[in-house]
Amino acid sequence: MIAQKSVRDYIRTIPDFPHDGILFRDVTTLFQDPRGFRLAVDQLLSPFVGETIDAVAGLEARGFILGGAVAHQLSKGFVSVRKKGKLPAATIEQAYKLEYGEAVVEIHDDAVQPGDKVLIVDDLLATGGTAEAGIKLIERLGAEVIGCAFVIDLPDLGGRAKVEAMGVPVHAICAYDGL
Repeated sequence: MIAQKSVRDYIRTIPDFPHDGILFRDVTTLFQDPRGFRLAVDQLLSPFVGETIDAVAGLEARGFILGGAVAHQLSKGFVSVRKKGKLPAATIEQAYKLEYGEAVVEIHDDAVQPGDKVLIVDDLLATGGTAEAGIKLIERLGAEVIGCAFVIDLPDLGGRAKVEAMGVPVHAICAYDGL
């Protein structure tokens, strides 16, 4: 009998990318495999079965791939949380801290409606800065973030604690210690 693969089995690790000492978790190999991709989408959704979800928000960029697939699975709309300057209509923006500096993400100001229940999806939770900014944007529009779902959590970087401190449940399919 062939052992069933886990999502983790589809993720490639690349040492010293993008810098020395970093182990880069490459999810493109997960996306390339139809079984792995399906497994990831199903597992991203599993803790939210039975929850009311009005929209799925994906964080740029790999969150678009995963979030789009999750939204399709739910037959719900998809909301893009993008880097500043990438959306064509009126937006609201939110700054967040990077290791050295600051970045800004934005969403269209009509992306969600007050009272909507939104699931945020991305490939990786590291420091939690992008997720925190996405949550703040959605909440500023009057919607509620019912959870954040990630393929990978890097718990040593503190993102889960940051997001959970905002009162938002976090689900990650797998975790990797270290950087």
